Parts: sequence; C-alpha cells; structure tokens
Amino acid sequence: MNLIFLGAPGSGKGTQAEQVEKKFGIPAVSTGNMLREAVKNQTEAGLRAKSFMDAGDLVPDEVVIGILKDRIAEDDAKKGFILDGFPRTVQQAEALERMGVNIDKVINIHVEDEKITARMSGRRVCEDCGASYHIDYKPTKSDGVCDSCNGKAVLRDDDKPETVLFRLKTYHEKTAPLIDFYDKRGKLITVQGQEEIKDTTKLTFEAIEK
Repeated sequence: MNLIFLGAPGSGKGTQAEQVEKKFGIPAVSTGNMLREAVKNQTEAGLRAKSFMDAGDLVPDEVVIGILKDRIAEDDAKKGFILDGFPRTVQQAEALERMGVNIDKVINIHVEDEKITARMSGRRVCEDCGASYHIDYKPTKSDGVCDSCNGKAVLRDDDKPETVLFRLKTYHEKTAPLIDFYDKRGKLITVQGQEEIKDTTKLTFEAIEK
C-alpha cells in the first residue's frame, strides 16, 4: 500500500502519517531526511544531490526520485510506504509516474485556512529540545516553559500569522493543483480535518481501509 499525504501546512498531515505508520507498519518517508541520509551514505544518487546542494541549487526532481526509489526498495518498505512532503508540484507527480513509482491512494487532509492560521499561531516549540506544544490543545504545565527540559517554549517565526498566510498562499498556488491531478486518476480521498486529532485519525484509517 503506497500512499501520499497531501494537505496545507498545519493541516496535521504529518501527525496522521505517523499514526498510519504505527497502525499499518509502513514507513513514512520524509524527503528531507532521505536526502540527508543518501548524502551521508555517499550513494551514487546522494553524491549527485550533494553536488547541487553544495552549489546552492535545488536538487532536480529526477535525482530526488532516484533517491526515493533506493529508499522504497529497502526491506521496511516492502509492504508499502507513505510520502509526506513529496510530490509538491504536478511536475514532480508526473516525474514520479515516469520513473515507475506506483501510488495506490492519495489522502488529502483538508482544513479551512482560518482554522489553520488559528491552530499554527497557537503552537509553541521548545528552543532547547524541540518539544512541541499548543496553547489550546497541548499547553505546557507552566506558561512558556517546556515540560521536558524547562527550556523556553516560543512561537516560531514560521508559525506567526503573517508567515502562515504566505505559506498557505504558496501551497494553494504550487501544491493544491495536485488534488485535481490525483482526483482525475481516481486515487484521491479527501479527509476533513477535525478539532480532535483522534477523530481525524479515525476518518483517515477509514479512508485507507475502503
């Protein structure tokens, strides 16, 4: 079962990918981690990627997909995999198809922009250990202090309302067309993101098991 998770920044698609990984025993593949690993292991594709990264250029889609194909050929991905963060554009989706990577279902976690802005501006992240909190859904025990290490829990620049609005605009321009792309191929299932994570997870599992 090969899955792609789509959704705007802050829609909770990463959290849902983690839940699916646990339940179905298939790895969630992050392109960022995958690239770093390939470069570290000095694979052929990793060395190609490094030459672009060292020059400050974007790594071409074909190189990223080459690394992805190496990753999904590993033993832990024999039963399937979850792509979170790739493809980001229709061109990347077309490149995936050209290189023979088969996708069974595309799960689109849909949350209204206004809810995303409110949700993300409430996030707090520890400056020291990176633990994540939310002022409404998962507050720290002591205001602004990390429960784990007593570091400072802060609002990241990425989560400030003006930044969130810019990221949403970019998403709608570049990534949202993928919804139509996969819908036309009969692979898209849209899950309405709920207030409670567990409710979204229930709907996500139902969509996958259809």
